[in-house]
Amino acid sequence: MEAWKHGDMGAGRSGSVPLRVQGISSDEGKRRSTSNGELDRVLGGGLVPGSLILVGGEPGIGKSTLLLQVALQMKDQKILYVTGEESARQIKMRAERVGVKNAECFIMTETGTAQILHQLDEIRPSLVIIDSIQTLQTDILDSPAGSISQIRECAAEMQRFAKTTATPVILIGHIIKDGSLAGPKILEHMVDTVLSFEGERNYGYRILRSVKNRFGPTSELGIYEMHDNGLREVTNPSEILISQREEDVSGVAIAASIEGLRPMLIEIQALVSSAAYGTPQRSTTGFDTRRLNMLLAVLEKRSGFRLGMKDVFLNIAGGLRVDDPAIDLAVVAAILSSNADISIDSKTCFAAEVGLSGEIRAVNRVEQRVAEAEKLGFERMVLSKYNKKALGQKNYRIELMFVGNMAEMVGKIF
Repeated sequence: MEAWKHGDMGAGRSGSVPLRVQGISSDEGKRRSTSNGELDRVLGGGLVPGSLILVGGEPGIGKSTLLLQVALQMKDQKILYVTGEESARQIKMRAERVGVKNAECFIMTETGTAQILHQLDEIRPSLVIIDSIQTLQTDILDSPAGSISQIRECAAEMQRFAKTTATPVILIGHIIKDGSLAGPKILEHMVDTVLSFEGERNYGYRILRSVKNRFGPTSELGIYEMHDNGLREVTNPSEILISQREEDVSGVAIAASIEGLRPMLIEIQALVSSAAYGTPQRSTTGFDTRRLNMLLAVLEKRSGFRLGMKDVFLNIAGGLRVDDPAIDLAVVAAILSSNADISIDSKTCFAAEVGLSGEIRAVNRVEQRVAEAEKLGFERMVLSKYNKKALGQKNYRIELMFVGNMAEMVGKIF
């Protein structure tokens, strides 16, 4: 534990010799569960010993609440939660709200790295949480806390401690106006994992997204719901992403999407109306506006739908942002449904990409999408005919409708 005092990092220590990759032991690399399923999923299976993790998010989004919950959930694990932003009494009040469970959770209000490292050597925790990296200050430098040099040097000290003691360290970081992490860009290069905690303030849902991960995938996301007593893990995202309504309405289509390894059904809402002010508007929430413009151009050029002089508004329900091209067909179906004011059966969902020539293209991992739709009680699913071979000869309870172009889809749905 004293190695950090001498600047002895795991990589690049003096006197080290080359080792054959087969001869390096991997026993120390076993992950440790955080007892939080969504966080474990995003990390790739749990905490890697010696890893340095940066969690960024807007003020008030719930970063501190999430990590305090993690510290309290990891029973029989010695956790040190260091805060430079709140008093111990404030942390205690939050801990009582989310429920105190871990008797081995230590709270320390300190910003000086020398004192923090001294206590780390005394307590020897199995996980360290720093809230936040912008409040830390090292005696090596004279610059104020939060400056670029202070953030870089404090992160380097935490990195040395993590690597030499095989103790995972989680740093909380602030987000500036443009959405990037406050501090030098090198901070993101130094850490092993960068997690983004995001969500719309008007929604009760929060999304934990992996931006960088040396030990796992970067396509995974975890979903939480904010309650008075903390954050609840959402294990079935479709429950929050599909609205419950008594009757079918036009402009709504359900898409079978995949984020990371997780299939989920999301609701696409569209509104098409005559342009009231001469210049048509194109507005999206949770979807790329440029891709919407491309899909509208395909509808006009390849299918003959005159949408050039109409306002088009698109929304993905639940406050989620989706980049999966497999939702293209659902977007097109929702737009056409609103334009014609004809509702789509609520038991029908879509999973296909739309090409520039108007063809309906195949999507990957179609079996998982079909299985998720079937599990949630959907009766029909519209897919590309080029996915037929990938599905094989399996018998599904759900009716699969295969289409090759826009005209076929319009004929079968409308």
